[in-house]
Amino acid sequence: MLKEIRPAIVLVIALTAITGLLYPLAMTGIAGTLFPYQAQGSLIEKDGKVVGSALIGQVFADDKYFHGRPSATNTPDPKDPAKTIDAPYNAANSGGSNLGPTNKALIDRVKGEVDKLKGENAGASVPIDLVTTSGSGLDPHISPEAALFQVPRVAKARNLPEQRVRELVDGQACQLLHAAVSHCHRDKGSHGAHEDSD
Repeated sequence: MLKEIRPAIVLVIALTAITGLLYPLAMTGIAGTLFPYQAQGSLIEKDGKVVGSALIGQVFADDKYFHGRPSATNTPDPKDPAKTIDAPYNAANSGGSNLGPTNKALIDRVKGEVDKLKGENAGASVPIDLVTTSGSGLDPHISPEAALFQVPRVAKARNLPEQRVRELVDGQACQLLHAAVSHCHRDKGSHGAHEDSD
């Protein structure tokens, strides 16, 4: 019987060593060599201090900043461990809300966000990514449309002309998307003038 079981045991041990130890170590080493910034968590530093990651959103409530997607992450309530409280962009608790499209709490939250955003920019449609969370609840990225929606608020808070802020958003969107969409080719004259003036 041992003769029949031995190959299976050897195979399990060998595959565990290869897939559980050798392969992860090799991939970690290769990633650290070829992509050190990404392998270390895409960390953002300011004055030599780590202030965040390019992969995890942060809460910006001030009107002069562009706001990211809502976050679905939470943490146990210190007053009652049986309950949870919101903890936006809590990387220790990544995950979506698991609320379905007919869930009243989700519907009420989205309606509340839409109403709030309509007060900010009544003449525009609210982009979906400003009122819905990502699957991880951590994503910092918003669509160019979501950034453009926020231009009037940011421009007013920073005392800048809306057109100037719009050009900055368009320039960033084009840079990030590598001019792969027609959005980047819109109003080339203003982009050219903007580039020449910098």
